Amino acid sequence: MKKTGIISILLTAALLMGITGCQDKAVSSSSMETSDTAKATVNPLTDDMCGGYLDGYDTFKVTSESLTDGVWNDITSNTDIGENKSPQLSWEAVEGASVYAVYMFDTNTNGYLHWKSGGVTETSLPEGWASPLDYNGPHIGHGYTHNFDIYVIALKAPVERLKGTVNGQNKKLGEFIKELDTDKDGNTGNIISYGKISGLFTDSRFRDGKTPESTPVM
Repeated sequence: MKKTGIISILLTAALLMGITGCQDKAVSSSSMETSDTAKATVNPLTDDMCGGYLDGYDTFKVTSESLTDGVWNDITSNTDIGENKSPQLSWEAVEGASVYAVYMFDTNTNGYLHWKSGGVTETSLPEGWASPLDYNGPHIGHGYTHNFDIYVIALKAPVERLKGTVNGQNKKLGEFIKELDTDKDGNTGNIISYGKISGLFTDSRFRDGKTPESTPVM
């Protein structure tokens, strides 16, 4: 077997292990099947970047029309083939929740934040709902396939502010999310439950069998 074939098999296996390790009690709208888009990964997930920030809380189902076969649609990306529109999201209203918070981050890059919205009162967000200040879609400069998690967190009351820098790494993202358990008046026990949905995205230059070795990075 050629060396490149062995590498391809190992990378695909690593991706599948990473995806399996990132599934928690929250229900995803996709089985996260491996597609041609997903085979280019050279940066598999690690356990400490897989989310699970709210383990122990009740969960609810989040769905997205912007997710197809476990892959985020190109329109959600900040690339030459995308429109940088935030993904469509839907979920059932959570009893006792007055607002929701939304976080989207790249689990492969130490909490690289792509979406942060607080004070959400709707339970169905159309594609492109988030403002340009709150959303910056996937834009993978080196062509790797990455996994992007979205958390929708049901809160009893608004919080003072959502911490985190959009379009930047947030090594304390887990702490920021857990701080939502304290509302703006200092009351604790603010988080009721959460929903989580995950999807992959690959730079278009590395799809259809292309590899970093055969395709130059601009």
